Amino acid sequence: MDKIKVLIIDDSAMVRQTLETILSSDRQIEVIGTAADPYIAAKKMQEIAPDVITLDIEMPRMDGITFLQKIMSQHPIPVVICSSLAEELSQTTLKALEFGAVEIIQKPKLGTKKFFEESQILICDIVKAAAAATPKRIAVHRPIAKKLTADAVLSMPKTNAMIKTTEKVVAVGASTGGTEALREFLQVLPPDAPGIVIVQHMPENFTKAFSKRLDGLCQISVKEASDNDTVLRGQALIAPGNDHLLLKRSGARYYVEVKKGPLVSRHRPSVDVLFRSAARYAGSNVVGIIMTGMGDDGARGMLEMKEAGAFNIAQDEASCVVFGMPKEAIKLGGVDKILPLAKIAGEMLRECSKNN
Repeated sequence: MDKIKVLIIDDSAMVRQTLETILSSDRQIEVIGTAADPYIAAKKMQEIAPDVITLDIEMPRMDGITFLQKIMSQHPIPVVICSSLAEELSQTTLKALEFGAVEIIQKPKLGTKKFFEESQILICDIVKAAAAATPKRIAVHRPIAKKLTADAVLSMPKTNAMIKTTEKVVAVGASTGGTEALREFLQVLPPDAPGIVIVQHMPENFTKAFSKRLDGLCQISVKEASDNDTVLRGQALIAPGNDHLLLKRSGARYYVEVKKGPLVSRHRPSVDVLFRSAARYAGSNVVGIIMTGMGDDGARGMLEMKEAGAFNIAQDEASCVVFGMPKEAIKLGGVDKILPLAKIAGEMLRECSKNN
């Protein structure tokens, strides 16, 4: 199998070197070059075309957003934005996703051995997901890290039986391409839509800016989840980057738990963790939705939800940026309906209204 050819564009020599070390550690990836700014990158791209570009936002001579727009309007290539955690840059980074970037990674930094190993897993997986994406127009072998399941955070539900209530909860999981898919899904919902809990694979701190952006676009309220937040009608709670999100229940009240823990299905937050908790604490009161994304995070959890009585929807291949997560959930038999993105909100609302 041909290696994924990656071009790194960043004005920091240290970031370029660190990214090259991380990406070169994966035998499926080949770093074909690095560039300090888009002009140097453009010359290198004339010599050899990359499969994926990692792109900084703030650079001399030409900023990353301008370069991204030029790429997407002329010859679309999967672009992964490499950004810092600054609030103003987080907003700019989200703008880059609207312009066609497929993923975000946090700029690598020094840390513990465990931190670096997790960064390797996350960054390499994101680049591989980007290589599988269809962008829109406008190594030295290392042992594969053990892929943990939701057992690492929450044990299997002890029972599949759940009493139906008048309130439904919607649990959503997404990854590559999910930021724009979620925007499209949430924007059409009415102000009294059922309470929604969401895991979108994003780096730490970016989820806060992402939630604020959606809150300004949608009729419902959207916020980054905090521990013990109540799940309410007309509100969507998004898992904070780098924390797992669990749905819990106390009497008639649904609430969320924000929890540290290991990478599950190579992610934190993990869709499998959210879906398992939904199976355990909400069962047949849940409508599950799995959207575009690379890998299989959420597939096992979705099956557990279905076995507990939930109704589950998967985004179809034609409307996905990457048909990975929905495909795996369908393959396991955890999906009741496969729909194009534009029809998911309507189907969810119809399903939630059945018991009301």
